[in-house]
Amino acid sequence: MVNSAILSDTDTICAIATAGGRGSVGIVRVSGPATLEIAKQITGTELQPRHAHFCNFLNEKNITLDNGIALLFPAPNSFTGEDVLELQGHGGNHVLQLVLDRVIALGARQARPGEFSERAFLNYKIDLVQAEAIADLIDAQSSEAARSAMRTLQGDFSAIIHRLVERLTVLRVNVEAAIDFTDEDIDVLGTTGVAKGLDEICLLLQDTLKQAQQGSILKEGLRVVIAGKPNAGKSSLLNKLAGEDKAIVTDIPGTTRDILNVHLDLGGLPLHVFDTAGLRTSNDVVEQEGVRRAQAAMLDADRILLVVDASEKDAELPVDKLLKDLGLDVDSDGISNGQVQKLTLLHNKADLIGAAQSDPDSVQINGQEIPRFYVSALTGAGLDLLRKHLREQAGFHPGNEGVFAARKRHLAALHDAQGFMQAANQQLQDQGALELLAEDLRLAQKALARITGEFTSDDLLGEIFSSFCIGK
Repeated sequence: MVNSAILSDTDTICAIATAGGRGSVGIVRVSGPATLEIAKQITGTELQPRHAHFCNFLNEKNITLDNGIALLFPAPNSFTGEDVLELQGHGGNHVLQLVLDRVIALGARQARPGEFSERAFLNYKIDLVQAEAIADLIDAQSSEAARSAMRTLQGDFSAIIHRLVERLTVLRVNVEAAIDFTDEDIDVLGTTGVAKGLDEICLLLQDTLKQAQQGSILKEGLRVVIAGKPNAGKSSLLNKLAGEDKAIVTDIPGTTRDILNVHLDLGGLPLHVFDTAGLRTSNDVVEQEGVRRAQAAMLDADRILLVVDASEKDAELPVDKLLKDLGLDVDSDGISNGQVQKLTLLHNKADLIGAAQSDPDSVQINGQEIPRFYVSALTGAGLDLLRKHLREQAGFHPGNEGVFAARKRHLAALHDAQGFMQAANQQLQDQGALELLAEDLRLAQKALARITGEFTSDDLLGEIFSSFCIGK
């Protein structure tokens, strides 16, 4: 376990814990073995634990650098589990730097990104999931994402993982007993309840994975690429979805030369919308690069909105013909069958042809159903249906109070655990070797333990905490 590698003689670390720039309040945070002495030197007084002291922050000549509130939290009753000092002064870059320099002169060093949270993890104050939730809460791009991160920070996700691990432990004990005491004729299928236990864990794991996927959507958001010919109304569609003019719109084909990325909140679902250059053959080097970038963006998209001008004669061409006209042959490197599943066809400028649609229909390409909508970026007609469609494609259900923040590594670990449990179930049904069943259960438990950090490499820890803010 990584937590056993706690250092007994760590450095004292410090950092400015508030965002840069001008503000009413700024905080310098200190943690480590030299904290108590630093607190005494910089304030000129003995601080009472967990009491707010209004005092001056002093330099080496006892000249006041700033004044404000000093708070001391002795170990182990602090965020990091170490002695912690917070100096809450005035929020200006220069005054905060003066205080920070004084703390460093008194024996502390500048903290690495995420080092305060890392120490809280190493000192068993929080687990790895809760540590990551701190960063997710700060980075939340919608109110729903913030609420799910807070649920994770409060331990909701961790509690479910611990419950799964506890049930797996009971199962492993029963299976190991059956292996060790074969002469006692223990019925692993019946008496020990392994079959029932396996089913219960698989159901709980499936439900947990579903909630985690929803949480991952809230954290990562949905990547939507708007593609199509020049002047199909892609930029106008983006502006209408955003509710303001984000992209330049003109009647000149090829106005959009590069990718424009706009972040939207779609009723709680973070939406990353990419407006791309019009897809066409051109001798313009800049436009060629724009088309190349548009095609690259489609490779990484969760959803591709293929926009066609409903008023043009070729709007009703078969989708595969439309794709070929856009240089996106399904059988070429331009677009794969996997990307076809991401396609949604939008007939824009539907107001010009008097088209009305209460429900989307679909068209076929290579035997796959492609959703089709008639919309108007000018009037907004059909866009509510499109928004609903995007939420459905993301698997997003607003107001789900059971959702917790989850990352891609959490989903990977849950998928691994699910695979091992399915293998264990198959071993049981086929009456295979109990040793193989026991090994599948052990691997499932190990996969789940990766989530909370009980079995986590130092390299992964470094990667996780390096993405945090300095001072957190």
